[in-house]
Amino acid sequence: MTDTSATSLSDQLAARFGDTLTLSTVRNETTAELAAADLIAVATALRDEPAFRFSELIDLCGVDYLGYGQTEWDTESVSGTGFSRGVEGQAMGRFTWAERPRDSNHPRRFASVIQLLSIEHNRRLRLRVFCDDDSMPLLPSLTLIWPSVNWFEREAFDLYGIIFDGHQDLRRILTDYGFVGHPFRKDFPLIGNVEVRYDPEQKRVIYEPVSIEPRVLVPRTIRDDADLMQARAEAADQWREN
Repeated sequence: MTDTSATSLSDQLAARFGDTLTLSTVRNETTAELAAADLIAVATALRDEPAFRFSELIDLCGVDYLGYGQTEWDTESVSGTGFSRGVEGQAMGRFTWAERPRDSNHPRRFASVIQLLSIEHNRRLRLRVFCDDDSMPLLPSLTLIWPSVNWFEREAFDLYGIIFDGHQDLRRILTDYGFVGHPFRKDFPLIGNVEVRYDPEQKRVIYEPVSIEPRVLVPRTIRDDADLMQARAEAADQWREN
């Protein structure tokens, strides 16, 4: 028996909101993409209207689409000098946003993804909202609609730098108050910008430039390795003989 709940939800959303939502259903999971300007009105209707009753916000997170769909590692081939590192200027951290590889499906960099639950109708819905300005990502806060989103929005602000307009207490929640930058942005250096240590002479914690040398690590997972394939074949032959 085919589960049509996701399809019927998509039909209901299309009938109610029209072109305000861009809908897709994959593996019975419905995603609705909408503009930031429409978020409050749509969220209020999804919570209050009897046909939807999404009374609970399960999660909200940020997403950085910098370099989305790109990879800098090629572990399928090997050369005389070692496995390809694929550093061709196409992966995250190796180009500026203005010079990024263009992906027509993701013309903007930052988005917020919101997971909703309707207990009354036993349904789930995913909302995705892109920030209009990449240099200052801004979205309206949902705290007056679902108060449980408070800490989720603080987390997205801390890690991605997304500002939620109307949030009553938008502070960092995971990093230190003096932390500079947003560590989940894909152009944030893996080694960080500063390091912290206790100075016994000054008798306080001090910040100073990071002393770790940046380096490119060779991945330890190697696919289609010739020696490994040969070892497996020999082990299989030995098993058959025994």
